[in-house]
Amino acid sequence: MERQNINDLMVFLVVARERSFTKAAAKFGVSQSALSHTLRQLEQRLGVRLLTRTTRSVSPTEAGERMLQSIGPLFDEIGSALDGLNILRDQPAGTVRLTAGDYQIQCYIWPKLRTFLQQYPDIRLELDVNYGLQDIVSEGYDAGVRFGEQIAKDMISVRIGPDVRFAVVAAESYFASRDIPRHPKDLMQHRCINLRLPTYGGLYAWEFEENGREIKVRVDGQLVFNTIYNVLEAALDGFGFAYVPEDIAKLHLETGRLHRFLKDFSPYWEGFHLYYPSRRQSSPAFSLLVNALRYST
Repeated sequence: MERQNINDLMVFLVVARERSFTKAAAKFGVSQSALSHTLRQLEQRLGVRLLTRTTRSVSPTEAGERMLQSIGPLFDEIGSALDGLNILRDQPAGTVRLTAGDYQIQCYIWPKLRTFLQQYPDIRLELDVNYGLQDIVSEGYDAGVRFGEQIAKDMISVRIGPDVRFAVVAAESYFASRDIPRHPKDLMQHRCINLRLPTYGGLYAWEFEENGREIKVRVDGQLVFNTIYNVLEAALDGFGFAYVPEDIAKLHLETGRLHRFLKDFSPYWEGFHLYYPSRRQSSPAFSLLVNALRYST
């Protein structure tokens, strides 16, 4: 295969995975028009359209999706093989791409990797903040972070934190003149701050437990966010009840800026895990990073 074809296929792969010429151009360090020109030439040589372009989005055509699924894993294997050569270096090197929510990054990943990256300056880390349940293989990530119970059985998982508990919290400025909720279903009569999950496009149903039975409550309110820290800030400003991990609310609970409710209905969830494909050939850099994140009681 000609070198030009290989380079053009790599361009297609990145654009198709990112669904954006802007993001792909930033990765390659070239202009969007240059990438667009490269893709048009590739399509002309192949005689088939690979991408559907609009003013707001880019998505693979049926042919493009077929190519993405066929060549993507091959390029990933080449990348893993090249990363494997780093074992011959004096210092581990390479790029590791992780996807996780901002809460997981701030509370479980960055505190450990801050020192790790100083120790291994030749290891590059790319962190993608995302609340969606992404397919890390097709999206080109080395690993992702989910609750243990959400991980597919064909993945390797490594616990990176303790069990997690969520808390229903509100500022006194909100609940001072209102009835206090005694049961999770009472929240349906209150203003609550919602979180939208991108994977399904719906609002997150607040999860509780009563006598071993799961209770899901769909709440309503004036505000909807797609990040948990915005939900917390809105609760601090008195816009209603929020459902957040208790560790990010702890300081505000201790200082009295927030108050907690329905604690007896809040179960513990299996902690967050780093997960990656079982068939992945682990580079020294990735193996070191996994060990750095590993949780030990």
